Amino acid sequence: MNVVLYAPEIPQNTGNIARTCAATGSRLYLIEPLGFRLEDKYLKRAGLDYFHLVEIRVLPTFEHLMNENKGARFYFASTKAPRDYTEVSYGPDDFLVFGCETKGLPESLLSRVRDRSIRIPMREEARSLNLSNSVAIVLYEALRQQGFQGLLKEGRLTGRDDEALPWMDYV
Repeated sequence: MNVVLYAPEIPQNTGNIARTCAATGSRLYLIEPLGFRLEDKYLKRAGLDYFHLVEIRVLPTFEHLMNENKGARFYFASTKAPRDYTEVSYGPDDFLVFGCETKGLPESLLSRVRDRSIRIPMREEARSLNLSNSVAIVLYEALRQQGFQGLLKEGRLTGRDDEALPWMDYV
């Protein structure tokens, strides 16, 4: 999968998204302008030590991305979209595009890609969800549809936490 952030502004969100992409094997595209530098300490702190696991590309414009990926399927996440993100059948090479935290994707773009625009259902009174949460929700739905290929689906205990907690007798 491919995650695209159009003009992201908040380094902590981008760091969290990079960590999600690392955990899922997804590529991350950042479309300039960025509201931070890639060396930003908040970006690094949010991404922890996962940056070596994620392929991040910074592109100057959305057109560069489109030209490099002719024929690819793009889905545009927006609160202004006409359909639910679960109504789409995602493929492993699809691109999930998200706008910046304060403005979302430009309406001039959304009007041209209405048939490929998706939204996460929420209450009418809520303006939007946090960007990193939105990416995780849509990305994991796309991966679920593909059977979580290449991802570990079963965890195991490590034995590192042997400390008894006071409430453990109640479970």
